[in-house]
Amino acid sequence: MLDTVSVVTVVVVGLLVGVEFAVAVFVNPMLARLPGDGALIARSDGARVLGRVMPFWYIASTVLGALWSILAWGEPHASLVIVATALLVLSVVMSVVLLVPINNRVAAWAGGGAPDDWQDQVGQWDRYHYARVAVLVGAFVLLVVALA
Repeated sequence: MLDTVSVVTVVVVGLLVGVEFAVAVFVNPMLARLPGDGALIARSDGARVLGRVMPFWYIASTVLGALWSILAWGEPHASLVIVATALLVLSVVMSVVLLVPINNRVAAWAGGGAPDDWQDQVGQWDRYHYARVAVLVGAFVLLVVALA
């Protein structure tokens, strides 16, 4: 059971890191270069779509980390899994406190009514997102080391 949970956790968290890294490094910079309101419309659509999916992915990753922590209790690598899970919890807290409020505003802008400072707001979201990606990468590295 421990082996299965550890492998599934690494895969789920690894995919989460990959998606969030791609959004930070590739997707959002490409959207920023769209002409006219293209960036605003695309970011708004992305906020709605990913805003529905990502909460489940973050929760699943955190629950899997917690389950692995429990199953590995007393094992030499348990401390790595516990710290990784704490980082996953931190990423959820960062999401709820820092990113979701901005994301909810961005999601509502597709129908019009974007504020004049919308680029500043998505820039702030991007900065928070970079920090969240760093936290997720740290968690993933710890989980991979624990698995090895």
